[in-house]
Amino acid sequence: MSRDARLPPLNALRVFHVVARHKSFRGAADELRVSPQAVSQQIKLLEDTLGTPLFDRKGRAIEPNEQAILLSHYVQAGFNEFEEGVRRVTKTTQRTRINVNASPYFATRFLLDRIARFRAIVPDADLRLTTMVDLPDFIADDVDVAIQWGFGNWRKYEPVLLMRDPKILCCIPALAARLSTPADLLDLPLLHPVLSTDLWSNVLTHLGVDARSKPADIRFQDAATMRRATLAGLGVGLVSTIDALEDLATGSLIAPFGPDALRTMPAAQIPGFYLVVPRAHRRLKSVAAFCDWVTGEDWTSHPQP
Repeated sequence: MSRDARLPPLNALRVFHVVARHKSFRGAADELRVSPQAVSQQIKLLEDTLGTPLFDRKGRAIEPNEQAILLSHYVQAGFNEFEEGVRRVTKTTQRTRINVNASPYFATRFLLDRIARFRAIVPDADLRLTTMVDLPDFIADDVDVAIQWGFGNWRKYEPVLLMRDPKILCCIPALAARLSTPADLLDLPLLHPVLSTDLWSNVLTHLGVDARSKPADIRFQDAATMRRATLAGLGVGLVSTIDALEDLATGSLIAPFGPDALRTMPAAQIPGFYLVVPRAHRRLKSVAAFCDWVTGEDWTSHPQP
């Protein structure tokens, strides 16, 4: 910051941080336990200090503009640093608690079978494990580190790929009988993961089919529900390999175009599980130890169920 630039009041930045998250003066006022008028005054003070408006106001509704979105990234990073500093100076002993939030599928299929290995390395770790499909709000949800399903496009962080989650196109035998060529997929409901709008599109393109969504398609929040829906015959699913191989072995599901039909898709189009952690959180020795352990494990050699 130049000598002529004036740092806005910290309280105004704090109020802005909450308003940007809620997109509402009322919601921010409720969280901060002040009046909406007080919130509005702090936002006006901040806008006057910066010399630029931050929100588009439409009646009682507000939307952060481009400048507000940019500023919110820096304010979030700043409060992350403040929180870390407060933690460091207020703890009289080394912090051993690690709040981990993991994708439900990764937690049940991979993490729980191995967590004893980490506890053997750090036996005094106070590990708190929660599961959530979406990436958590690290501050509001009090999460130190997350393991998230997706494609690694969380630009605020530096995600580390732990393992790919390749899919096998599957359906029940009755639906498989209706699939002579990949183009026939357009005549059946397709089961989509909520977290990805492009996965099926990429799969269809890979199979040489003009990709398009259909009203009969259904979206599911997590891999376990996707698998159950596929087994129930609700449509054609993209089932994680470990699950699909189990169901193919029993004959419950069929891979109409073969289990390797999607194997040669570009790596960038294959989802995976990523370690996602704010940089400031890595400064905690307990969190850093967990991150080192997670990234050092070979998650592809999973235990047999």
